[in-house]
Amino acid sequence: MKRNVRDFSDLIRYYTLKELGRLGYGHYGGALSIVETMAVLYGDEMKYNPENPKDENRDYFVLSKGHAGPSYYATLALSGFFPLEKLNTLNENGTNLPSHPDRQKVEGVDMTTGSLGQGISAAAGIAYYLKTKNKNNRVYCIVGDGELNEGQCWEAFMFIAHHNLNNLVVLIDDNKKQLDGYTKDICNMFDLEKKFDSFGFNPITVEGNNVESIKNGFKLAKEYKDRPTAIILDTVKGAGVEYIENTVSNHHMRLDEEAKTEINKEMKKLHDSLVERGVLND
Repeated sequence: MKRNVRDFSDLIRYYTLKELGRLGYGHYGGALSIVETMAVLYGDEMKYNPENPKDENRDYFVLSKGHAGPSYYATLALSGFFPLEKLNTLNENGTNLPSHPDRQKVEGVDMTTGSLGQGISAAAGIAYYLKTKNKNNRVYCIVGDGELNEGQCWEAFMFIAHHNLNNLVVLIDDNKKQLDGYTKDICNMFDLEKKFDSFGFNPITVEGNNVESIKNGFKLAKEYKDRPTAIILDTVKGAGVEYIENTVSNHHMRLDEEAKTEINKEMKKLHDSLVERGVLND
């Protein structure tokens, strides 16, 4: 489904903020850092059918960093998998939109995720199956930079490279932070391009909050046949909302009155811009 991905990314960011703002807490930082990637995936790159989420010809998406679920849900709702009103139930008792994606509860979710490190293994399994059956479906998986602390990720990367699963694109959300601080201070990943190259991948670094740069990364990924591709998304945690970007501990935020006021101001600017452009009708 092709659409204006810049407008789409602004819509995803707006509805993500609405979801979390209603609660007053949540994983703001990591949900916002992948907004542009979600917009390109569902607005330009992937094959999917919201009227038939299990379409055998669809491409598959796995959000290994499952705590970024709010932006995933906003993307799915805006893509027609379920009504936008359902976003108001995020994390409510009995909700079908839990904190982390659940394939048995959420239309359009291919893999339940949340325990970090496991999503990329599942994506590898999906890609392996598709390749052995000579199917043309592609698989996309977003992994967090902090998630790379998990050894299971690197086991999966070795499996992916060994079997040349070039139908799978690994996307690393390199937003420089994790739960307890800066990634480089907790467990330094050093040079990700060199690391993925040594693991048998074609590594590509793109501006992870720039839709045109991301689109170019996907274009290159389709051209590479000799090895699987790892796209390293150079992102900002909390991207697109200055107050959150400038908050050091923005992995999970519980909003005080100052934070609510500042974030609501930026939401209002985004809302007015979307209305002015004719992208949002309310």
